[in-house]
Amino acid sequence: MDSPNRLGDIEITDPQAMRALAHPVRLAILDRLGRHGPATATQLAPDVGATPSVTSWHLRHLAGFGLVRDSEPGPDRRQRRWEAVARGFRFEAPQDQADEEGRSAARVLSQQMFLRHAELPSRWAVEVEPGLDPAWRRSAGLAATRLVVSAEELAAIEDGIERVLAPYVTRDPAERRSDARGVQLLRYVLPEGTEEQPEQTGQTGQAR
Repeated sequence: MDSPNRLGDIEITDPQAMRALAHPVRLAILDRLGRHGPATATQLAPDVGATPSVTSWHLRHLAGFGLVRDSEPGPDRRQRRWEAVARGFRFEAPQDQADEEGRSAARVLSQQMFLRHAELPSRWAVEVEPGLDPAWRRSAGLAATRLVVSAEELAAIEDGIERVLAPYVTRDPAERRSDARGVQLLRYVLPEGTEEQPEQTGQTGQAR
């Protein structure tokens, strides 16, 4: 099933753009711009782990693929400010089995994104969770759910999740409640291999 882009992401289909984005500094740049808005290379550098000159080079590379663009000038008009072109991005491996370039590029970008987020849950558990008040702690944590579904059913589940998220992702900042705060939702959708299919129902596990 083809799901509409409910979250306003930029859709990446060019294999070269996928490979261009499959770099830790470039992924960090997009994350920083998405979280905090327009910034100069100098402002971005400490957060993305690169010098201002290297950060500037990566920004120009991203701009070449339409992933970032010039923003309105700041107080110092001599400094170039950049912004992300969308809240987020999405991509998928081509359905055409013959498109090995596209499939390989999507795999490389997927691997880099897995690596980028691999340590986030454990860092959160050590650095953030202990300081949360009970109301936030009750809704936070890990939920691991195993399903036995078809590819079409899995696509429908993903579409349903995005239906729920979309109003919160796309609403105007002025409409947010005064007690709102940023929340990172990580969705790992991991179909198992054919050899891992025992005849049993789904299993769930949660940690709060």
